[in-house]
Amino acid sequence: MSQNGRCPPPPPLPACCPQTLAGPAQKRKLYQTIASGRTPVEGDYTEARVLLGQREARCGLVALWMAAHLRQPQLNIDMETVTQTALNRAYTAQGEMFSAQNMALLAEEICCCRAQLLSGGLRDNNALSIIKHLWDRQPVLIPYDEDFNHAPCKRSGHKAHWAVASGVLLGLDHGSLDKQDVRPDPSLPWLYLPTTAGTPCPLSNTLPREVYILAKQGKSLRYQIWSLDCIAESNDQLRTMDPQRENNGTQYVLPEGGVEAGLLGQAVMLHTRSLKQ
Repeated sequence: MSQNGRCPPPPPLPACCPQTLAGPAQKRKLYQTIASGRTPVEGDYTEARVLLGQREARCGLVALWMAAHLRQPQLNIDMETVTQTALNRAYTAQGEMFSAQNMALLAEEICCCRAQLLSGGLRDNNALSIIKHLWDRQPVLIPYDEDFNHAPCKRSGHKAHWAVASGVLLGLDHGSLDKQDVRPDPSLPWLYLPTTAGTPCPLSNTLPREVYILAKQGKSLRYQIWSLDCIAESNDQLRTMDPQRENNGTQYVLPEGGVEAGLLGQAVMLHTRSLKQ
């Protein structure tokens, strides 16, 4: 979200600013506020055409393409380059990406930045790492099962897709906020925003009461707000490919150990402000 409380347009514009949600959860009000009165995203024709034209199997590559636009300094890279590079490296056959490790390698080549592979789930220390990374306005690529509305669900990996997260909202006790670092939103007094881009993350080694991420999925033209717990649960049950897809006669690239070995409990953090060493 930008500092005026609105969700930013999709890449190639800069990443979403981190924000702090203080006081009661007010989940219903939060979602209604974000959803109401919003016009369709104002992305350019190129992005709309690419997103609408992608087949379902290419969501991972589309997520990486979106994340590539968040690198600083910005990259000007087209979707065809991402796809062809993945094909040349044998990371994919149809545009699918069933290996987080391969996604990290591809991201380093495409984005010319360091890609950090997380494993062991998206909770505890990994959750803290993700929060601090997003607070620093750097993207995270997360595999999960996609529901009909693009939100996380649990289908044992049968609906495995990738999303790119680029913003975070934290549910904190009001007394834990340093009022010098944040200011209330003019229209939502319970929503606090950092005063500057360099405002330090208010977390040390303790997770907040609630965490939401701002994420975008390759088939959606809008950002969505998801609970980090919800996407962590979805990520932690990616075990098998959809049997219909597995048996449709199409070739896919699967790592040894299948979907579970390639995706379960894993995510990729892109260090978009530090060039690859």
